Amino acid sequence: MLKVGYIGLGLMGKSIARNILKAGFPVVVHNRSRAAVDELVSEGAIAANSPKEVASQVDIIFTNLPDSPDVEKVVLGENGIIKGARAGLIVIDNSTIKPASARMIAEKLKEKGVFSLDAPVSGGDIGAKNGTLTIMVGGDADALENAMPVLQAMGKTITHVGDAGAGQVAKAANQIMVAAQMVAMGELLVFSKKAGVDPRKVVDAIKAGAAQCWALDIKTPRLFDGNRSPGFKSYMQLKDMNIVLETAKEYNVPISGTIENTKLFQQMIDMGMGELDNSAVVGVIEKLAGVEIV
Repeated sequence: MLKVGYIGLGLMGKSIARNILKAGFPVVVHNRSRAAVDELVSEGAIAANSPKEVASQVDIIFTNLPDSPDVEKVVLGENGIIKGARAGLIVIDNSTIKPASARMIAEKLKEKGVFSLDAPVSGGDIGAKNGTLTIMVGGDADALENAMPVLQAMGKTITHVGDAGAGQVAKAANQIMVAAQMVAMGELLVFSKKAGVDPRKVVDAIKAGAAQCWALDIKTPRLFDGNRSPGFKSYMQLKDMNIVLETAKEYNVPISGTIENTKLFQQMIDMGMGELDNSAVVGVIEKLAGVEIV
């Protein structure tokens, strides 16, 4: 039985670690704040005091952290994973970070005989809780095959996209579409309301046609209930969009629509709504239009 480590027990990480534990794998956990660690320990996990300590005990180790510098520090820093790693360890990053950072980390780990997979996820807190995440993977195909039983406890769609960094490119592409859906959804809801038509009925009318998308299916019922609590926090959406912008600039890719969508998420954070769900970008559009959807 593979022994698994998980570092980063936030909104999604804790649920992912729990699903790995439920699947029968021994799990060693570490997190900056202790409450999530204690919760999982009460369910059968083992606590560790540092990334180095986790790495020294496991066959596969996951990270799920806010941004590129956090992952670099946890993997490569003092008391980092690399300090406790042995040859053959598989390091899998579920964070969303810059593709360039993922490639750099993979090169550093390769020098130590350690495999690295960048494996960002999509599906939000619901997908994390239900074990139905979409996982996009970059890195060594054999390492992915060895890790597959653990990944299958986390998600239902696991795709090997390519070499190191390819998973992060796929996630950046995913976030381009997610942002576009959230903004378009907000605009159509506010547009309908301002034009004197019930947004609920508009959604009912269009969601089975060409406009059908995950956002209309999943997010509109929450918004109509007045629920803007996070499945995926807006400040994290903005962080991801900045990764998209930086990577697009690196490859000289025109992304004018994404630039405009990113501006709306920046406005949202400036208005103090960064802790709300990314679908709550509708709040910016409401304020600009002078109308509320409910």
